[in-house]
Amino acid sequence: MDTTVATSLIDKTKDFSLEETLFFLSNEYKGKVVFSTSFGQEDQVITDFIAKSNSDITIFTLDTGRLFQETYDVFHKTLKKYKKQIEVYFPEAAVVENLLKQKGPNSFYESVENRKECCFIRKVVPLRKALAGNSVWITGLRAEQSENRNDLQLFEYDGNFEIIKFNPLLKWSLAEVETYLQENNVPQNALHKQGFVSIGCAPCTRAILPGEDIRAGRWWWESSHKECGLHGAKKE
Repeated sequence: MDTTVATSLIDKTKDFSLEETLFFLSNEYKGKVVFSTSFGQEDQVITDFIAKSNSDITIFTLDTGRLFQETYDVFHKTLKKYKKQIEVYFPEAAVVENLLKQKGPNSFYESVENRKECCFIRKVVPLRKALAGNSVWITGLRAEQSENRNDLQLFEYDGNFEIIKFNPLLKWSLAEVETYLQENNVPQNALHKQGFVSIGCAPCTRAILPGEDIRAGRWWWESSHKECGLHGAKKE
């Protein structure tokens, strides 16, 4: 599977609605289409679409062990609303234990390298496990979320994880996302009303101030490209 396949999928689905594309993918790659949710606004939109499309798509989440309680709350509400199983992947306990023993619980504040090490252990390794053996990975990425995401395609081949990535909300604005959530009564993370736009681990996320970049609240103490390694961050 390579960029040629991704290009062909763009062509095959160009006249499809999002629901139709999800249904098409679930039939084209039976049992091998997965969606990764962190229960943010974009991901909740896609969860709602998956439920409406009645597609055979596996939904999974990465529990880093350091999430906000509000994230667990919306996780629970989502399960109740859609009655659809969500698989959970955790980091390897022994590796986390060793990290804390060697560097303490807050080493990620000390350098970009330490932060990326923590992200790798808590997010990237579990993601590799979740994606293994699958053909299509659905994400909630939007182009306007960061400079790194401006050149993404609707379908693209992710060489890092060796899988086709589908970014259905790529061209959506934040306003369109928020409108959809309101009109369709989709469960939302309570932190969004407190200025949190992008929500990750609790120690690494803060609310943004008026006029700040949408990713300013992620790893707020850093001057970096604000990526964790899940979505092909460029070199610092």
